[in-house]
Amino acid sequence: MTKNNLNQRNKLENYLFKPKFDYENKPINRFEKDKIFNNKLELLKKLKSKIENLQECELKNNASKIVFGDGNTESPLMIIGEGPGQKEDELGKPFVGDAGILLNKMLAAININRKDIYITNVVNYRPPSNRKPETKEIKRYTEFLYEHVDIVKPKILILLGSTAMEAFFGSNLKISKERGVWKEILIKDITFLTMVTFHPAYLLRQGDQKKHSWIDLKEIRKKIDELKINI
Repeated sequence: MTKNNLNQRNKLENYLFKPKFDYENKPINRFEKDKIFNNKLELLKKLKSKIENLQECELKNNASKIVFGDGNTESPLMIIGEGPGQKEDELGKPFVGDAGILLNKMLAAININRKDIYITNVVNYRPPSNRKPETKEIKRYTEFLYEHVDIVKPKILILLGSTAMEAFFGSNLKISKERGVWKEILIKDITFLTMVTFHPAYLLRQGDQKKHSWIDLKEIRKKIDELKINI
């Protein structure tokens, strides 16, 4: 067989027997995604256990159960409220009382389903008599809250009410001036896009403020669309 014929034969064999399936990295990506998801759930489980093992905590001592988080842990949108109320304390889930019903309606108004977002509170136990968490309590739980955010890693953070605002930006701000403005917060070397708006419980007491919340909601929807976030 001449050298020329040998080269032609090799080319033919390469064509006939070379695998034609383009695997790329899809199976690896899927398994890697599952690994990240499972790791996230494990980290959340450990964080919850850490909070459950808190010592000398008045909130914990007066509550029925921990209210940790609820919703889609893979969501690009994370909502943070103040703390559990009576209904939340009974069921162990955030925003299931009257404020939760209003929140669901607020989200629906900008075409977001509650099940598609992730939600938690600054403090994970119901304050006695539904009082506002004290500054020392906010500071103590902020350590866990920041870890919570770092694990979920949302694209956008929505802070409901002055307690959530204080946890991220300090106690010297007024929510009436800070609401509706996009801010950035750095947590463990990651910058999170954040907006403060009124808490639904406040809106139930001050119905005339709903018009301001509607402006904030439209701005949130606008940002989601601008960033091409799928939710």
